[in-house]
Parts: sequence; structure tokens; C-alpha cells
Amino acid sequence: MTRRAVVTGASSGIGAAVARALRASGWDVVAVARRADRLAELESEVGVVAYAADLTDAADVSALAAWLEESGPVHALVQVAGGARGTDRVEDGVAADWQWMFEVNVLATQRLVAAVLPLLRRTAVDDGYVSTVFVTSTAAQTAYPGGAGYNAAKAGESMIAHALRLELNGEPIRVIEVAPGMVFTEEFTLNRLGGDTVGAEKVYEGVQDPLTAADVADVVAYALNAPGHVNLDLITMRPVAQSAQHLLARGPLRPRGGTE
Repeated sequence: MTRRAVVTGASSGIGAAVARALRASGWDVVAVARRADRLAELESEVGVVAYAADLTDAADVSALAAWLEESGPVHALVQVAGGARGTDRVEDGVAADWQWMFEVNVLATQRLVAAVLPLLRRTAVDDGYVSTVFVTSTAAQTAYPGGAGYNAAKAGESMIAHALRLELNGEPIRVIEVAPGMVFTEEFTLNRLGGDTVGAEKVYEGVQDPLTAADVADVVAYALNAPGHVNLDLITMRPVAQSAQHLLARGPLRPRGGTE
């Protein structure tokens, strides 16, 4: 039987890459995001079913859940939607930016889980294991100067996954968290910096092979395609050039002691 996944944030970046990766491995995909035009392009490209919705709007989420219930079983929820705004220090933080980050990363996630979980349970009755996947960030694990708002928001989303896994103990529902480090996408850093193209380019300047959206999508697809009884609680992934949140090599990677 073909499995169906709901993938949020699917209009660009990691979300769109996840939709492609799951379609390539045989899943039906409902691609959810606000930008209907981008979703239409993805629908034409790989055959997802596009559903435009704003996950910060309770009415939109309720409508999505009702449509999913009518249109077929749901085997997986992949929550990718989120984002960052600003790089201010705590003392200089813009409350509106912090509120937006909490809305899109934490409250939208809770709202989505509450709406879709009953559908996952219904599928599990007939089809066995079902799954949830949360794409968070290494920013949820380690603070850094100028990142406190995003650190707090992604840590909040990560705690939803941790608590949900405990709350669902005894049910055949996997709760998987994928926490990427530096990922190069066209929009994430540019949006975070308010459209500052030069600043966005400097973030990745000299870094050999940062992660790509496709790299993260491959890991998500692997986790979902693993045997149903296997739960990958937390997958932390970084480019080799990023040994830790604060330790990033710029320039070519070379073995020490090798010949020139």
C-alpha cells in the first residue's frame, strides 16, 4: 500500500527537498506551505498534492486536518516549516521578531500535531506503525551570540518532540527529530538577515561543502523508510567543516601532515 506523508514548509528549501525525496522513494506527499505558486510548481515537477495553508492560523490548520481526513490515511507528518529573524543580542532583541519565531516554530508545531495526531492514530489501527518527524536545528542544542531568539524557538520545538515521544509511549507512533547544522539554502539566511544578500553570502564564505537541503531530505527519507519498529530519536547532522556550533573551518579541508 502506498503511504502518504504530510510535509510542511514544502514551498522551498528543506521542505521541498523532503517532498522530492519521499516521492522518489514511493510515498504520496501532501505538500503544505503558504505560497501556492511555489507548491504548484512542485506539484507539476514531482506529483505532490499541493495544499496552501498558513500554519500560524488555527482556521487553516483545522481546514487542513478536515481535508486530510476526507482524502485518505496519513502515515507520516513531517514538520519542516519554521524560520529565523534577526541576529540581535538578547539586550537588543526585537520583540516582534522573537514573537514571530515562537509562532512559526513552536505554536504552529503544537497546533499541527494536535490536529493531525488523531488521523495518524486512525491509520495506525489498520496499517501499523506511523511516524512524526520534526526538522529542528543544532541551534536547539547550543546557544550562540546573536542567536538567542532562534535558539529559544528551536529549543521549544525540540522539547515538543521530546515530550511527545514520552506521551505516546505504548502507541505505534514514531517521533523522530532531525537537527541539522549549517545548511545552505536560497532563502533561510537571506530571510533571517532581512534580505541582506552580502551578509548572507558571508555566512557561508569559504566553507567547504555546507549541507544542502537534499542532504537533510535524504536523512528524513531514510528515517521514514526504516523498519517501522525502529525509531531514530535524534539525528544531529553537520557538514564536516562544522565540528560544533561554534567551530567552523573556512577554507579547503586538508589532512594534517600530508604532502603539499
